[in-house]
Amino acid sequence: MLYLETALNTTDGPMSREVLVVGDKVLIKPEEENSKTPSGLFLPVGVQEKEAAMGGYVVNVGPGYPTVEPLADGEPWSGGTRTGMRYVPLQAAKGDFAIFLRSNAVEVEIDASKYLIVPHAAILLLIRDKIPLP
Repeated sequence: MLYLETALNTTDGPMSREVLVVGDKVLIKPEEENSKTPSGLFLPVGVQEKEAAMGGYVVNVGPGYPTVEPLADGEPWSGGTRTGMRYVPLQAAKGDFAIFLRSNAVEVEIDASKYLIVPHAAILLLIRDKIPLP
């Protein structure tokens, strides 16, 4: 686990530092794990960790998948100039509930709170609240 000391505040107010997520990664606040089954049996930690999928709320997302901007002028063989990088945006957005593969997550601790950095490709499902129509 990686420990970082910075102020990460998702909704309560301004941050003293900004936490940037790079590329196609997503920062997720994991859901509290149940240590009991629905029938009331307590599960050992080893059993909980063997679950393939896990859920949590998306806190921040990276800019997306990097792609090369097409040439500004001419054909590829004519020696034209490239204007820079573009990013294909991610589907995940702040506030979404994500179900993802636990094996691909990297756990970090920021200001005594646990977060997971997950590649966008490891996300299996996103649940987003619908905006009510007027």
